[in-house]
Amino acid sequence: MAGDAQDTARRLRAVCGELSERFFERDDVVRTLVVTLLAGQHSLVLGPPGTAKSELARELTGRIDGAAYWEILLSKFTAPTRMFGPIDVAALARGEYRQVYDGRATTAHIAFVDEIFKCSTAALNETLGYLNERIYHPENGGAPIRCPLIGAITASNELPDGEDSAAIYDRLLVRIEVGYLEDPSNFAALVRSAVGRPADPAPRTTLELAALQRAVTEGVPAVEVPDGIVDAVVTLRAALRRKELVASDRRWRQAVGLLQASAYLDGRTEVAETDLSVLTHVLWDSPAQRPVVEREVLNLVNPDAKEALDLADVVEELEAQLDAMAGQSREALSEWVIKNAHHKLAMAGRRLERLREEAAGAGRSTATIDRVTGRQRAVRARVLTEALGVDASMVPTQL
Repeated sequence: MAGDAQDTARRLRAVCGELSERFFERDDVVRTLVVTLLAGQHSLVLGPPGTAKSELARELTGRIDGAAYWEILLSKFTAPTRMFGPIDVAALARGEYRQVYDGRATTAHIAFVDEIFKCSTAALNETLGYLNERIYHPENGGAPIRCPLIGAITASNELPDGEDSAAIYDRLLVRIEVGYLEDPSNFAALVRSAVGRPADPAPRTTLELAALQRAVTEGVPAVEVPDGIVDAVVTLRAALRRKELVASDRRWRQAVGLLQASAYLDGRTEVAETDLSVLTHVLWDSPAQRPVVEREVLNLVNPDAKEALDLADVVEELEAQLDAMAGQSREALSEWVIKNAHHKLAMAGRRLERLREEAAGAGRSTATIDRVTGRQRAVRARVLTEALGVDASMVPTQL
């Protein structure tokens, strides 16, 4: 990889690190958004309100010097002109029908579209054209306008519920789920940040827009895809088909660009097996399908993370048991903790620690392990608080 490309990748990795420090439990989200932009694709961040979706999009775009950023909150009544350019009233008074494009989607390099599936019927076709071909057809019927859009980051609190919104959903290659903070220590840090004195300004790495554009158009497409990776993708497709999860040929083809972008971000000139993990955000339609996709991907690339998912099942079962015991006496809850929850949660926590050490030592991704560890700590905190009446923050990491 040439020196300029290495510098671009290094800067983007630094941006990922800085944003991960600021946004708790969002390491994988941040990296995936950057990889998606490098691939020139669009992403959907799916999650409840108050999970920093828009703030993260703004902060990421703010690191690209010279990039025009545009954002909008859609509703069923949003007119196309509000998105792509209002009518020039002064020109209209002179008998000319023109639109003002500055500051609208038509001039943006990166767009953030909140509540994407509430796109109005009137704006649907133009939105699809904008996402697909990066073009906008003016209201006066003039020649299509080419838009400089690199990628759109979209967000929603819910999945699409109609054919119109489903057409948009299909154009969003990457789908990322986010939720509220799970690790009690991260939640405590969030609370402290709200009541404490402002901290010193954090490091803020930036990247020139031209460097990002060169990476998208030249650097990422130049990354090689070895035959072994092609074989792994074919194997993954067959495994998912056996689970009745079928993605379109177009989606698989576009996914190759994500693999190249992941390798580019890591400073490599060819795709490796570890890059396949990004496909966990591509090959599902509903959140219920995501665990199946994740397991099949991790079967190929990350045995540590696959074991972590097995431990996640143990943790989820314990939480379900705790829910089922609601209303029982403190004595009954304490007995359940001693005979059941204590050992299983402690064992899961210790094993997750070892898995993370092994994965980090081998240079493999720890994102899945970290996510499961957050769930283990969250359930542990519930057990301590609800079953034993103990303040979880006053107890060491393991029970």
